[in-house]
Amino acid sequence: MLNMGKILSTLRSYLLITFGAGITALAINIFLVPYKIAPGGLSGLATVLYYLTNGKLSIGITMLAINVPLFLMGYKFIGRKFFIRTLYGTVILSVIIDVTEKYIGNMAQILLLGGTPSSMTPDILLYSIIGGFISGIGLGIVLKMDATTGGTELAAKLLNKMFHSLTIGQMLLAIDAIIIMFAIIVFNSILIGLYSLVSLFITIKVIDAIVEGVNYARAFFIISEKQEEISRRLLVELDRGVTELKGRGVYSGKDKNILLCVAARSQVQQLKEIVYEIDKNAFMILTDVREVLGEGFTGTIYK
Repeated sequence: MLNMGKILSTLRSYLLITFGAGITALAINIFLVPYKIAPGGLSGLATVLYYLTNGKLSIGITMLAINVPLFLMGYKFIGRKFFIRTLYGTVILSVIIDVTEKYIGNMAQILLLGGTPSSMTPDILLYSIIGGFISGIGLGIVLKMDATTGGTELAAKLLNKMFHSLTIGQMLLAIDAIIIMFAIIVFNSILIGLYSLVSLFITIKVIDAIVEGVNYARAFFIISEKQEEISRRLLVELDRGVTELKGRGVYSGKDKNILLCVAARSQVQQLKEIVYEIDKNAFMILTDVREVLGEGFTGTIYK
């Protein structure tokens, strides 16, 4: 039974990786490549090379060809499970891009504007927004399955091993910036670069929303001499659990009790009012919490 459960779980993961890669491929072929939008990453670089060679280098093959040496160099830096899933995601994305490219290249105008491609003026800003949004959904699904579609993420990790002073995030930003600058030079259009930036920004935000959660809870750290009364009212009136942490004031040298309470966004103002109604001198720290798991936080916290 355990083996069957593991097999089904693995099968589900690979199906979702395929689904996510498929969504990303459609976004690239329908909304990005036909309008020369190159939002960083290997897909952006492959788009530039596609036009630079007049279509002789296909998007999918180019991405796969660049990814192969990156995989060979980066194998020892990533786990076996992650490597296999990422390799699968990379290959399936490249295949779907090349297989569907000739069938759906002009579909954006037909779908959105209801006309033939020749009769419509393309709204490139709109396409960059939609393309970035859909790409983010697809890539977010892939990342949730503990995989990637290869590319600049792996390149950034490799460069980080060589240049320790720069973080992986800084490396990613630098690589994407170089690719977008390359697109601006090749297409001789700053506007294309700006559209690409818009698409990249939206893709990143959507990926974050899917991987880390679109809704935020709020965590309160409360320091007060009246912690017992505050705790009791939070438990009764908000139906939220409260945890008491032990702390010590460095300046005063006194032991202090710190209350930790995680609440929904809709409860933030009410919680503040309860605390200050009891103790106007209470010290509170409020911070965002992207994901909350456990009793009382399954399907009901985000309101």
